[in-house]
Amino acid sequence: MVLNSKQLEQLRYPIGHFKCPDVISKTQIENWITVLETFPERLTQLTAGLTDQQLDTPYRPEGWTIRQVVHHVADSHHHSYIRFKWALTEENPVIKYYYEALWAELFDSKTGPIDMSLLHLKAVHAKLVYLLKGLSDAELNRTFIHPEHNEEVVLKKNIGIYAWHCNHHYAHIENLIKREGWV
Repeated sequence: MVLNSKQLEQLRYPIGHFKCPDVISKTQIENWITVLETFPERLTQLTAGLTDQQLDTPYRPEGWTIRQVVHHVADSHHHSYIRFKWALTEENPVIKYYYEALWAELFDSKTGPIDMSLLHLKAVHAKLVYLLKGLSDAELNRTFIHPEHNEEVVLKKNIGIYAWHCNHHYAHIENLIKREGWV
């Protein structure tokens, strides 16, 4: 099946790109934290019972497999947790960039059981959510520099970015499962 660029974009960004509100309310932060809190269990339930063949199916042409997506999310959210800690303990630190596409091509990402990343996500999210729920307004307004775009990122915005990231990759897997009729 040949897809046009609009169809490929829809497969790549099934929930669209992250759009941060101009003013981030306390309610918005709480909603984002709830997404982070529930994500590991939602992802575990979504992927439960998938065969190795299904896990090794790309969610789009030239895209990652479900297995790679699950391992990517664990790697990415591990990095995010560390970035929050750096921003809370250093003045506007430049965080370490990592090459996620290359990480996804490593042996563990391409062949490893997803259970290890699901367990890792459960632990990282438990620690992250506990941390985020205890932050003051001043702490939520702390920042770090992301070197990829030389962008200053406010922690409260980063909560939203990672809530979006959860839903973004969840939608990749969920949409593939529906398209393939694996439900």
